[in-house]
Amino acid sequence: MAVGALSHGPMRFNALMRLIGGVSHRMLTLTLRGLERDGLVKRTAYPTIPPKVEYELTEMGHSLIQPMEALSNWGQQNRSAIEASRRDYDRDVAAGL
Repeated sequence: MAVGALSHGPMRFNALMRLIGGVSHRMLTLTLRGLERDGLVKRTAYPTIPPKVEYELTEMGHSLIQPMEALSNWGQQNRSAIEASRRDYDRDVAAGL
């Protein structure tokens, strides 16, 4: 979700938290650190008071957007079948099959 949010351009941490929603401060911090470590996100700290930090996708991070969109489209196209499979599975498990 962080990569998708950053696909719109550089963002500050709190703006990312608001856009993503439902993510804890710690989880977003760990996610951004991991993405930065992997070379997908660039962190820029500006020497201002108060400190300003922005996150943005690197070139490699931008190259991930198209595959993510394809996966999202696949999920939307197959949502009904996935939900039906889950219902069938849950029913069979509850019946002890």
